[in-house]
Order: sequence, then structure tokens, then C-alpha cells
Amino acid sequence: MKVAVYQSCPIYGDIDYNLFTALAALGSVDADLYVLPELFSTGYLFGTRKALGKLVEPVPSGPTSRGLIRFCRSRGCAIVAGIAEKEGAKFFNTAVLVGPRGLIGKYRKTHLFNQEKKWFDPGNTGFEVWKCGNAKLGLMICFDWIYPEAARILALKNADIICHPSNLILHYCQPAMVTRSVENRVFTITANRVGREVRKDVDLTFSGRSQITDPLGRILAAAPREAERIMAVDIDPTLARNKKATPGNHIFRDRRPAFYKELVRP
Repeated sequence: MKVAVYQSCPIYGDIDYNLFTALAALGSVDADLYVLPELFSTGYLFGTRKALGKLVEPVPSGPTSRGLIRFCRSRGCAIVAGIAEKEGAKFFNTAVLVGPRGLIGKYRKTHLFNQEKKWFDPGNTGFEVWKCGNAKLGLMICFDWIYPEAARILALKNADIICHPSNLILHYCQPAMVTRSVENRVFTITANRVGREVRKDVDLTFSGRSQITDPLGRILAAAPREAERIMAVDIDPTLARNKKATPGNHIFRDRRPAFYKELVRP
């Protein structure tokens, strides 16, 4: 299976341009699965919920979803991408998984970061896994990385690959995702963005360094800190199904959940 990660630099608010640019980049590389950043089509720093309201769109009937699906249909591939979603009066920071036949699944961000709490409604989908070709995919978004429970739940649901659209500004995530791969024995694909956005007194610079990591923590592809980039590698998703850390240790069978009750205590 060939997987690709796209590190973009979107123009805030210009959905048509951002979608066109992304699809052009994806079209330059053949892959079975492409992973794009969080909010790749809108940019990030909305400032107010009202400003976000001008950019949200329904899934999968909105223009961004439809554009991604058309690409998948023409190439026989799948795409994971971050979209600003509208459902009724609610706005969600969403990752969609689409293929040639349309929407396969979507995930709404569980752990909203900083000012996102002013713009978006909390995600309500939970963590699910979908079949994509010979692989099983789980989705998480950006700041979900800091909660190891997110990746662990997806791994317990038999995800081979965790797709991780992101707009990272902190620099801790990329090495942490190596740990998420190792502790769950899964592939992880972190699609980050680059560039800078300024809104009034808020100034954000995004950290780049998108990466693809294997179940042993080896970084198979790594993007630079500042430049746009698309990278593709061949992987064998079945390697993620070997959960033995040593001949005598199975990372899931050796768990002792009776001692983990504090993890789910409010």
C-alpha cells in the first residue's frame, strides 16, 4: 500500500484556491491513501465563531468534500482531510475519509485546542475505525495527540494506520507520535501545515515536520519545518497486527485494566 502525506500552506478563507492547490499536489504523486492537514481548505485562525460561520460547509455535500471525492473517483484512491464542518447550528473541526464511492467516515475533534473552544462545538463522534483497501484506518486530529487514550482506543479497535491531520504550533507532537506508534504498534501519518497566520493580537507560526512513522517508531518520511511538501512511501499495513513487544510480551494481552480505573474517572 502506498501512503502519502501532504504538508500545505493554505491561504486563510480561500477555499477554492486551497482545494485546487491541494489536489494539484496530490496529483503529482501516485498513492492509495493521501492524508492532508487539519482545516486544509480554510486556514486556521478564525478569530470569532461568526468568522468561522462564513467558511463551514456540510459533509459530504459541501464543495470541499465533493472536490476530494471527485479526485478519489478519478484516481481510485482514498483521502483523509481536515474540514470545517457545519451540521445544523453546530460547527465541528472534522476529518473526513473519502473514496471513489463517496464518504467512508468522519471524525469530529474530541480535544479542542485553546481558542478552538470559542469557535467549534466539541466533537461527538468518538473514535472509530474504517476499512480502506487492505488496511484499517483510525482518525484523530492535531491536539488529540497529547491524550494517549485517543491512539490507544483506535489501536484497540484494530487500526493499522492512524491518520492525524494537524495544524501544529507546539513542537512536541512529532516525537510524541513516534511514541504513539511504538506503544500501539501502528503506523501513524501526521499531516501538518506550514506558514503563519495573524489575527489582531494572535500570531501563529505552524511547525511543519509532517511525518510517516512505522510500528517500530521508524520515521519513514519527514518533511521540513517550513516548506510545502508531498511525500509517499510504500508500507505493509499487516505489520501493525503484530502486537508483540518481545517474544514474551503482547502489548494488549499484557494490559491490566483493573488498575487503570483512574483513566476514566471524571
